[in-house]
Amino acid sequence: MAGSGGQDASHRDWPLWEVFIRSKQGLDHKHVGSLHAADAAMAIENARDVYTRRQEGVSIWVVESRYIHASNPDEAESLYDPANDKVYRHPTFYDLPDELTHM
Repeated sequence: MAGSGGQDASHRDWPLWEVFIRSKQGLDHKHVGSLHAADAAMAIENARDVYTRRQEGVSIWVVESRYIHASNPDEAESLYDPANDKVYRHPTFYDLPDELTHM
């Protein structure tokens, strides 16, 4: 029992990895969850075992969580406000031909 307790403690020291899977039908990778692993190779293997059990993925990305930086949702208004001043970025600025049916 003492040996397994020490092993559990070392697992807690492993970094957290974010897992992204690209499905067979998709073109983009989607975040599916997180897991702890000793390194990137182990994270990919564990992600395969946990998140693609039914072989639904064609590509796996893992990123150590500490390398992901995100904006603060409370600051969204000030972050995105400058884009509102650039009307040429809005789809209403362009005249689309009638032949174009999907946009």
